[in-house]
Amino acid sequence: MSTNEEYHSGDFHEVSFIDQNGELKTTKIPVVQELARQGLMTDHFPKRFIAFQPTTPENDPCLPVTPPVIDLAKLQGDATRESELRRLAEAVKEWGTFLIKNHGLEDMVLSDAKNVVRGFFGLSFEEKKANVGSYKSVDNMGYGKSFVKSEDQLLDWTDRLTMKAAPVDEATNGLMIWPKKPANFRQAIETYVEKSRKVLDGLLQDLAASLSLDENAFLQYFEPKQSEVKVRVNYYPPCPRPDLAIGIMPHSDASGLTLLLEFGATSGLQVLKDNLWTTLQWPEDNSLLVNIGDLVEIISNGVFKSPWHRVRTQLDVERFSLAYFYNPPAKSEIGPEVGGDSAEVTYKKVVVEDYVSNFYKISPRPSKEAMEYAKLT
Repeated sequence: MSTNEEYHSGDFHEVSFIDQNGELKTTKIPVVQELARQGLMTDHFPKRFIAFQPTTPENDPCLPVTPPVIDLAKLQGDATRESELRRLAEAVKEWGTFLIKNHGLEDMVLSDAKNVVRGFFGLSFEEKKANVGSYKSVDNMGYGKSFVKSEDQLLDWTDRLTMKAAPVDEATNGLMIWPKKPANFRQAIETYVEKSRKVLDGLLQDLAASLSLDENAFLQYFEPKQSEVKVRVNYYPPCPRPDLAIGIMPHSDASGLTLLLEFGATSGLQVLKDNLWTTLQWPEDNSLLVNIGDLVEIISNGVFKSPWHRVRTQLDVERFSLAYFYNPPAKSEIGPEVGGDSAEVTYKKVVVEDYVSNFYKISPRPSKEAMEYAKLT
């Protein structure tokens, strides 16, 4: 099965994009979850989802590695704070990503978020389409497939649901992006967003302090009422050819910080470290993963770098990730914070929405070319 006609007629996302001539076009994209339900034959895998050749060396399995774990309770303790700040700085400089434990988010808050996500993706395709808006709009909100730019683009093996949770006025207007089913979906996600934001604000202070900067050097850019929060659920159904398909293409995050709640299968996320793809795993104990985003790379003057990462598919298991993207206000200007007069400034001041717009305009790319927009030449 490699053409649209060979799938069930209703099993498509309609996606709009601006082509190279500046014209708005709409195309149909197969629904990955429905492809998995149909039971694709391994020898008839859809061509648009083939990212690798079976003989590619990087497809060889590798043992998952647990990234550094930061204990937020130790960051709050007088006797343990300095040593844990050093561990935090080392972890971020080496990995760009780290796990957090003792973060203070109640198990019920995390469980409720997981349950409503599972509930939504447990609905039939027709039900999902009927109770939430779609990515047919070019704003990349709602349910479907995002960041499609052409009719022959390579596709990743995921279905997505994206909501803007803040600012509040923007989160309640426009496209119907909050699912009506399960009935408590919005309440559960907004509770998770509100409580997680306090964790991320504290981490922004800790990251600055770990560089011997004023603890508000990073947080000052995240204005409480106008900073942006987007929540994106990535659903990865079992894939009959994990040697061929990719869950998400390699990328960095155009965010300040990204908080990741993963459930279902583990060991799908990979980070490029020392020029090798390293598979990450973490214990099933409600630990959360934090990614440094491009915007904090700019604010830190490149001391902290956003990790280049991707997601691999898996054969017999499904995986969910709830990604929380935390950004300064879209129209605000950010710039590098440096300590001492001798620090060489290598990044320039940028307006957040200009950086993000350029990021998505040139993506996807095989490397972090988007960062060139913010570097001094």
